[in-house]
Amino acid sequence: MSLKKFIFSKLFLKLIALAIIIAIAALLLLLLWLNFYTRHGQARPVPDFTGLTMEETEALAKKSKMNYQVIDSVYTSLVPRGCVAEQNPEPGFKVKKWRNIILTINAFRPEMVAVPDLINLPLRQAKALIESAGLEMGEKTYKPDLSIDVVLAQQHNGMEIEPDDSLQKGSVIDLVLGKGLSNQRTKVPDLIGMRLDPARDRINGTSLNLGTYIFDNTILTREDTINAFVYRQNPDYREDATIQFGSSMYLWLTVDSLKLPVIDTVLVALPDTENNAVHFPGAAI
Repeated sequence: MSLKKFIFSKLFLKLIALAIIIAIAALLLLLLWLNFYTRHGQARPVPDFTGLTMEETEALAKKSKMNYQVIDSVYTSLVPRGCVAEQNPEPGFKVKKWRNIILTINAFRPEMVAVPDLINLPLRQAKALIESAGLEMGEKTYKPDLSIDVVLAQQHNGMEIEPDDSLQKGSVIDLVLGKGLSNQRTKVPDLIGMRLDPARDRINGTSLNLGTYIFDNTILTREDTINAFVYRQNPDYREDATIQFGSSMYLWLTVDSLKLPVIDTVLVALPDTENNAVHFPGAAI
């Protein structure tokens, strides 16, 4: 049989049709296998492992059909020792079944750091050294001295500490500073509408201490604590108000803009990303 006759024969056409059917069947099987392998449409939210022990983490992971892997440890006071401090992906993020969740746990033994030598340093330099050492700036107290805002003593829990003493990372160092030979005072800062961290920085920058800060009942989540802003302060801000160096400022924080003081204005909350604060410009009534 010639090639031309074979091409137009019924046998050749049957072979072509059979090849097409096999190709379509193979493609359908491939698509079914990919759908099963990738679990298309089976995403589920990641549970919150933060604060859980390893036993609780294992039980929750099994219940949620997730795998987990501990890759690191940190030291933090936010969760108990040996419990999950961080996770990736974050809680609520949707992933496929049996996805591997990366966990960081709170170390059983806190990291120790050496205390820097702060004596005779100006306040700004001492604060930078404290933070670079992994410690936190605490209370500032003042006493009469020839110097002004220069460290005279460094303390922890009311006890003086020496350079190169060891403290847990994150410990608080209190400073005794000179205030000169006069009874020096500073202006009361205006903190209304500011978030906590920039308010603390402004307080420290005016040689004052942050005393107690209180969140109201609108603060329900970690995000609320980040977004909370000052709606009340003590002492109150006035243009002519001053207080003694080393005095404490007390703050009340909320996420409810209606709690802000309103004086002959209509206030609309606008975020200020540059200064990490909340501004409330408005038109006069």
